[in-house]
Amino acid sequence: MNENKIHIAVIGAGTVARDNQIPAFLKCSEAEVTAVFDRHIERAEALAGSYGIPKAYCRLEDVLADKVIDCVSICTGNVSHESLVLAAAEAGKNILCEKPMAISVEQAENMRRAVEKNNVTFMMAFVNRFRQESILLSEMQRQGRFGEIYHARCGWVRRRGTPSGWFTDRTKSGGGAVLDIGVHVIDLTWYLMGRPRPVSVSGVTHRRIGAYETRSVKGWAAAGAKNGVFDNEEAATALIRFENGASMSVDISWAINGREEKMFSKIYGTKGGASFRPLEIYGEENGFLTDTVPVLVPEDTWQPAFERETAHFAHCVLSGERPMPSIDDGMTVQRMLNAIYESAEQGKEISL
Repeated sequence: MNENKIHIAVIGAGTVARDNQIPAFLKCSEAEVTAVFDRHIERAEALAGSYGIPKAYCRLEDVLADKVIDCVSICTGNVSHESLVLAAAEAGKNILCEKPMAISVEQAENMRRAVEKNNVTFMMAFVNRFRQESILLSEMQRQGRFGEIYHARCGWVRRRGTPSGWFTDRTKSGGGAVLDIGVHVIDLTWYLMGRPRPVSVSGVTHRRIGAYETRSVKGWAAAGAKNGVFDNEEAATALIRFENGASMSVDISWAINGREEKMFSKIYGTKGGASFRPLEIYGEENGFLTDTVPVLVPEDTWQPAFERETAHFAHCVLSGERPMPSIDDGMTVQRMLNAIYESAEQGKEISL
């Protein structure tokens, strides 16, 4: 076994494993993809075979007993994250976990205790932090270029973009648009704000359009057939307040009768502001307002961000460095997500 590389088993043979995680790990010089696990052995074997990965498993205990494997990448549905992390941590495996961390704060706490007890590396797969725009804006924030960031706006508004498969079934997903795409924009924007401590959340959720028959639209598809269940929220709005006095407004939807807005994140500070996409920096020079558009090497897909993410995970496992996003980041984001649901259900602001 090469001690200068991690040896990883990808857990789940679905879309994110097939299209993103495995291709990214295969490009990582410090990683070897050793196995694919899926409850359906034919899917595990097919995915492993398509990438030349030597092992395929359908029993989790066999993965955890494999002494070559020292890491797992959890690419399964939301409701399985807790049990998989607990088992992997107990077996001494380092963990990269897809978003969201869990479906409840209680589950996330259980996961953190297991990780700390067994002293394994745990990293949240918040991939948007690894986009080049995010890297630039985060560095500028740490340098104080925006001054004190006091407000942010973020969202992802799909006109018709409800994912298929288990996403719409609450028993399998734990939540709808909030846990699916809300987690992306909330984590990214919180990160660009400097990760202040959230103190309260007000939220409203909606399910009004439901399953639609609109033609000529397509969206993300989970592995497996549709089951016809749609009991999740398709839209939500929220206001998050932070200990330092800052605020964040959030607007997300899978389906809405309005203009589509691609994923966006905007931060506002006392010295300047910025937009994530389109990438723009707002400031003032010599008494004039300025809009600056940094020129970056174009990246038309998410894949380079996945490659940076997996490389960072491998580096942290091998070096012992604390990964970013950390398990504490996952916990904080989970609290914000679940507080949106709690606020919507109770009709009042929730203190964290």
